[in-house]
Amino acid sequence: MLKELGINEEIEKISNEVEEEIKEQFKIIEKIGQKNSLKVISAFQKCNLQEMHLNTSTGYGIDESGRNKIEEIYAKVFRAEDSLVRAQLISGTHALTITLSALLRPNDTIISITGAPYDTLQTVIGNVKNPSSSSLKAYGIKYEQIELIENDFDIKTIQERLKKQDVKLVEIQRSRGYSTRKSLTIEKIEKVIKAIREVNKEVIIMVDNCYGEFVQDKEPIEIGADIAVGSLMKNLGAGIATSGAYIVGRKDLIELCAERLTAPGIGKEIGPSMGQNTALLKGLFFAPQVVESSVKTAIFASRILEKLGYDVEPKYDEIRADIVQTIKLGTEENLVKFCQGIQKGSPIDSNVIPFPSEMGGYEDKVIMAAGTFTEGSTIELSCDGPIREPYIAYMQGGLTYNYGKFGILKAIQEMKATASEE
Repeated sequence: MLKELGINEEIEKISNEVEEEIKEQFKIIEKIGQKNSLKVISAFQKCNLQEMHLNTSTGYGIDESGRNKIEEIYAKVFRAEDSLVRAQLISGTHALTITLSALLRPNDTIISITGAPYDTLQTVIGNVKNPSSSSLKAYGIKYEQIELIENDFDIKTIQERLKKQDVKLVEIQRSRGYSTRKSLTIEKIEKVIKAIREVNKEVIIMVDNCYGEFVQDKEPIEIGADIAVGSLMKNLGAGIATSGAYIVGRKDLIELCAERLTAPGIGKEIGPSMGQNTALLKGLFFAPQVVESSVKTAIFASRILEKLGYDVEPKYDEIRADIVQTIKLGTEENLVKFCQGIQKGSPIDSNVIPFPSEMGGYEDKVIMAAGTFTEGSTIELSCDGPIREPYIAYMQGGLTYNYGKFGILKAIQEMKATASEE
């Protein structure tokens, strides 16, 4: 059946075996998808979304009703007091930068309690060899980090540090980024938030929610976080939103973030939607189903690559905290070939051959494969990784399970073809 995609019978046979093995995991994911779908449709209805809210604005976009309705819906979905959802927020990193810049002042201290954050955020903080003169450190903001212990929070150390009452903001990164640690479940995050509040009531708890939305049936604000940030190029855009990011949480904190994005005294009142309202709403509407497909794709990838002898994380039957699947490929050549195979299995630019290159915000060369309808949309099947040992591929996305499966099989075929040539 898969011959027309260039996938041989041996790989197709393994694929069929794997699909039988993962049926029970799929049932669990489908139940989570149903709960999150109910959460979204309920928010649309309770917020009284109307056709008029699909209309757009240009110029200043003063008090634009459609944009305001989207932010009302996001707040409802996340159980938050308020939200900021804008196409002008270019990426997750941009939204995180806006948030940190809005909430921190010179001499304030930020502590990451999940170890080193994602590469681009380290650049924002200034925690790199040659920090930018625009980094947080350049403005006198202090940075500390507390490492995880066996993929969980070091609660004792966190509590001892926060007892001093001199930390302004605690940062929690839900997904693993380019590290080898496990991504963090909502249950673990809820436990550490409770531990923090036992010793410090005032510190702001911020969750980098990228890649984690709708993977479980609760979100960070529901379990006590003050503010959460994510990208619409990932889960909540569902491959439909063509730009944007969101910030949700306490109303006073959202207002500070809005004033950082626009201007003091103006905040959320302006910001044209420029034709994005339908895409943002439709993206959120489809997001639970698309995230479900993405998680199924990751489960399939985990099991089939494990059967082929690769070290994968998470295992196919583990609880998922995000849409990211890692595959330890062992060599630069395997990493490159796997990413090239993902590109060949894409609907767009399947003839393009990605190679490692320097990228702004990253310390190492990075290879990125993503033949996506929206540039950089990592809810669509994509794969990337830094060119450094142990040469881990970070795979995510899959708008539908079948398309995701086809892309993975193409990537496996590409690696096997190279190995047989040698």
